[in-house]
Amino acid sequence: MPPITPRVALRLLLVGLHLLHGAGQVGLLFPLLGEPWRQRLKRAWSRQLLEILKIRIETVGYLADIDRGLLVGNHISFLDIFLINAVLPSAFVAKSDVARWPLIGWLARRTGTVFIQRGSRKAAHATQQQMLATLGNGQRLAIFPEGTTTAGDRLLPFHAALFQGAIDAAAPVHALAVSYRDRFGAPSAAPAYIDEISLIGCLISVLGAGGLVARIELAASYAPPLADRRHLAHQARQAIAVKLSHAPDAAPAAHPDPRNRGGNPFPRLPQPRRNEAAIRQ
Repeated sequence: MPPITPRVALRLLLVGLHLLHGAGQVGLLFPLLGEPWRQRLKRAWSRQLLEILKIRIETVGYLADIDRGLLVGNHISFLDIFLINAVLPSAFVAKSDVARWPLIGWLARRTGTVFIQRGSRKAAHATQQQMLATLGNGQRLAIFPEGTTTAGDRLLPFHAALFQGAIDAAAPVHALAVSYRDRFGAPSAAPAYIDEISLIGCLISVLGAGGLVARIELAASYAPPLADRRHLAHQARQAIAVKLSHAPDAAPAAHPDPRNRGGNPFPRLPQPRRNEAAIRQ
C-alpha cells in the first residue's frame, strides 16, 4: 500500500464525511422525493465524490440523450459506479450479499439496487421481475457483464444472462466504454480494484496519482426489437472493445447512425474480498 501523506489522509477524511452526508440524504430526503429529484441528488453526490478524489470526468457521445434502458459497461473499479451515476444516474444490479453489508448495503437497498438472488429458479425469476419493473418504468439500469474487474488493459467475455431483461422489457441497450488516464494522458491502473487490493488501498492509490481523468464513452446503442441475448452481449462487447482499442474477436456490427439511440452483472461495490462469481450464460 502506498504511504499515507497528510494530504491523502485529509482527502480520505473528506471521503468519509461525504459518505455520511450521502447516507443522510438517502435516509431523510429520498423518501420525500420523486425519481427525478433522486437522480439529481445521486448525480450531484457522485460528482462531488469524484472531485474530492481529484478525478475529472470526460464524456464522449450522445450520453445526455440516454433517458432509459440497460447500460452495459466494462469494469475496472468500484469508482465505475460513481462515474456512471455522475453522468447517467442509474439503478445497479448487485449480488444479494451486498444488501447485508454495513452502511453500503443500507445505501444500496434505498437507491434502487436490484439484488441477484442465486440458488433457485424462483429467486432468479424474482430478480428478473425486478429488472423488468425497473426497465419497464422507463428507468436506467446498469450492469457490468464481465463478471469481475480488470486493470483496464483487457476486456473479458461478457456473460449474456442479464441482457435478457432488456429484451423482455423491450428496452434499449447502451454500451459504455470506461477508462482512466493520468494527468499526462497515459492509461492509469491506479483505480483498478483487482487482486488483493483493499478499498482503502485503492483510494490511496487514486489519491496518490495526483489527478485522474475518467472517461465514459457511448460505444453503441441498440434499439428494440433486440437480437437474442448472446448475440446482443457479443455486439456490445465488440463495440466497447473498439472504443477501448482492444482487439475485438470480430468486427462489430455496423451502426448506421451514431444518434440512433434507438453477466457477473454485479457492480464491484466496496467489499472485503474479491468475488469472481458470475452468472453463467
